[in-house]
Amino acid sequence: MIQIDQKKIGDNLPCLIIAEAGVNHNGDIEIAEQLIDAAVEAGADAIKFQTFNADLLVTPGAEKARYQKKSSSVSESQYQMIKRLELPSHAFKKLSDYAKKKGIIFFSSPFDMQSVDILERIEVPLFKIPSGEITNLPLLTYIAKKGKPIILSTGMATFEEIDEAIETIKKGGVDDIILLYCVTNYPAKMESLDLTIISSLRERYHLPIGFSDHTRGIVAAIAARTLNACVIEKHFTLNRKMSGPDHQASINPKGLKKVVMAIREVESALGNGIKKISREECEIKAITRKSLVAAMDIPAGSIITDTMIDLKRPGSGLEPKNKDKIIGRMANKPIKKNELFDWDMME
Repeated sequence: MIQIDQKKIGDNLPCLIIAEAGVNHNGDIEIAEQLIDAAVEAGADAIKFQTFNADLLVTPGAEKARYQKKSSSVSESQYQMIKRLELPSHAFKKLSDYAKKKGIIFFSSPFDMQSVDILERIEVPLFKIPSGEITNLPLLTYIAKKGKPIILSTGMATFEEIDEAIETIKKGGVDDIILLYCVTNYPAKMESLDLTIISSLRERYHLPIGFSDHTRGIVAAIAARTLNACVIEKHFTLNRKMSGPDHQASINPKGLKKVVMAIREVESALGNGIKKISREECEIKAITRKSLVAAMDIPAGSIITDTMIDLKRPGSGLEPKNKDKIIGRMANKPIKKNELFDWDMME
């Protein structure tokens, strides 16, 4: 079990639902605050942003990903796009304070050591390492030395790369690690997910496993929860028609609320794996199961035979499995047709 702020994360506990705002604020602090409001309204446990310095993150000539090209100007470089989405360092203190006021966990994914320090100064309760940084072992070591729980996203990574990342984090002094399975595409296609990898990661690493959902709908997140994902992260935006690289692969606030409600309903249905008769079933059980009943009027002193017994509803009498036990007994009083057999009727 891992504690993040007031939230406990682990098996048989309600999962941590993260509203992934990312860069869907478009570099505007007011929009970022509106995203916090929307996450709170949806019932999410936490909201996550991204913290980066464009000059430390990307070279001027770096190419954009295909999905980024579709959602931004062709003439705009990756550096220009990221610079446009960058929030000033002071914004994170303001957003953190605003989130605390609203009662939601605030954290962010740092993409460079300077950003780690910004988040450390505002005392975020955990760090999230994005998929693209999983092989950035110097950054992982730097984050681990802060001594806080870490969510490690595993998109695009092989088992060997995950092994190395976990080893690096543990050497840095952090054992509280949550792995997040995801497919790094925006949007991710349902047929490319293979959610059974959630179970594979759990079996291999014996760590809490979550799922970062990059699909457009809500089905994948719900399915992941049925596979005992203890963290669900879902990208969301105020409006999918806004300009920016991630809006089209995100859901709107109404969709986020549906995700949260559906996950909580799934959790109420999952239970603890112990088979028992529910309270509702007890009533139905007495109605729909069968009992041993008299197939005819049976005079007192008669020896009960097979032909004197029927199996009929309700199930409030002797169970059918007792049939052989009453054959050959003597009725100590008259038994009417369709009367339920009882041990007191027989000697």
